[in-house]
Amino acid sequence: MMRLFSWLFPHPYLTVILAIVWMLLQNKFSAGMAVFGLLLGIIIPRATAAFWPERPTSFRKGKMISYGLLVIWDIMVANVQVAWIVLTVPNAKLKPAWIIIPLDLRQPEAITLLAGTITLTPGTVSADLSQSGHYLLVHVLHTDDPDAERDGIKSRYEARLKEIFV
Repeated sequence: MMRLFSWLFPHPYLTVILAIVWMLLQNKFSAGMAVFGLLLGIIIPRATAAFWPERPTSFRKGKMISYGLLVIWDIMVANVQVAWIVLTVPNAKLKPAWIIIPLDLRQPEAITLLAGTITLTPGTVSADLSQSGHYLLVHVLHTDDPDAERDGIKSRYEARLKEIFV
């Protein structure tokens, strides 16, 4: 019975999220749309299961919640900072920078989460991951100290992700 469940729902959280997102995208709730959303939530993860890597063996959900709250806060703060830069710093005085971040993370999920966090935060974009997976190339909109930006990303995000993906 458990094998059937895990075959039918290879990623149960994704199934639930897809069904909920489908229902939220509809203008009104109906039983038919709920069933269709549930079917999408079953079919899409099942059809793409072969492309998914193995799940991380140890993952701290509690620390992930605090990380998510930190990222949401940082996104709000960065929105204000970028707006201030756009409104007050002339283009000729902008100091963009490319920063290479050496990664201590090795799990693909953790590296993806770090790259996504950087890109979601206004003013920074993850541009490339080295072929070895040990370096991340990041573009920063405006900085006086690229080394401090690198160190900030490593201490604020990567260190927390190392605690989440043990």
